[in-house]
Amino acid sequence: MRLCRFRGRDADPAADPQVGLVLGAGARTTVHSIPGAVDLVDLLAASKELRDQTADAAAGADGIGLADVVLLPPVYPVAMRDFLTFEAHVDGMEKGMGNAGPPAEWYDAPVFCFMAPHAVVGAYDDIAHPPDTERLDFELELAAVVCRDVRDATPEQARAAIGGYLVMNDWSARDVQGKEMKLKLGPSKGKDFATTIGPWVVTVDEFDDKRDADGFLDLAMEVQVNGEPVGADRSGHMGWSFEQLVAHASRASWVRAGEVLASGTCASGSLAESWGRTGRLEPPPLGPGDVVEMTIEGIGTIRNRVVPQRHTAAPVPPARRRVVLGESA
Repeated sequence: MRLCRFRGRDADPAADPQVGLVLGAGARTTVHSIPGAVDLVDLLAASKELRDQTADAAAGADGIGLADVVLLPPVYPVAMRDFLTFEAHVDGMEKGMGNAGPPAEWYDAPVFCFMAPHAVVGAYDDIAHPPDTERLDFELELAAVVCRDVRDATPEQARAAIGGYLVMNDWSARDVQGKEMKLKLGPSKGKDFATTIGPWVVTVDEFDDKRDADGFLDLAMEVQVNGEPVGADRSGHMGWSFEQLVAHASRASWVRAGEVLASGTCASGSLAESWGRTGRLEPPPLGPGDVVEMTIEGIGTIRNRVVPQRHTAAPVPPARRRVVLGESA
């Protein structure tokens, strides 16, 4: 089942969004509004029988063509965590920093950083080129939507907390990010300007036949820039399963319904990995006019165009330096 949040293309942008059932494929894709004040995360947490009844009721009504709706982020996350689970991607990034490969600590536990939930954008929204960067990059990731609160969960318990999956593009200003992380903190302004999630959430039951022998979700992932393939991998190459990621995040901590947890960048799923392996900015960083398209098997495609910055950002003042007594100014 594919569930989305949307509004009509001609509707007031300030109007409350609707939750919809997505049917069909390609040019025949239609969105069917689910009546009532339905919360998408609550629907993911409902029993399969209730979801099926809700879907049947929505499917019985007329649908709206995909061209006549604006797809919004499927959820506005209460929190977001981005993991680092693809060993090959870590290898390429580390080589770009002069290291031989993944540090030994990477293998110990699935590390993550918190993201900016308010930065999420829809599957086909334009992305304003952020200020202060000459190295705009994309990151192809698979993400899960949590639909139940969990704490100190086992992987088996965590599985019931995962409501569905979507595609994520974790946009990155690599030069800004690099400066921040020299201070052993961040990334912050290198990451907080945009994160694409969508185009919809696909419920977990749709992937029962897409798991490998170890229970890992195994889906084809690819990214194109301006219609040219630039990277591809499979989610089955993650070092930890999503169940293990949720369980780890919940150790002595709450993971709440409405959170989004991401896999981290897959192998060849970013420009920076290529830059790290070759020592050259090839392919070049993104700029206004570039279109980034990401597709994950069984889920769908997100597509965003980079556009010029709409506003002028104020300059960043340097730090006020401390004065040490006894030293001359």
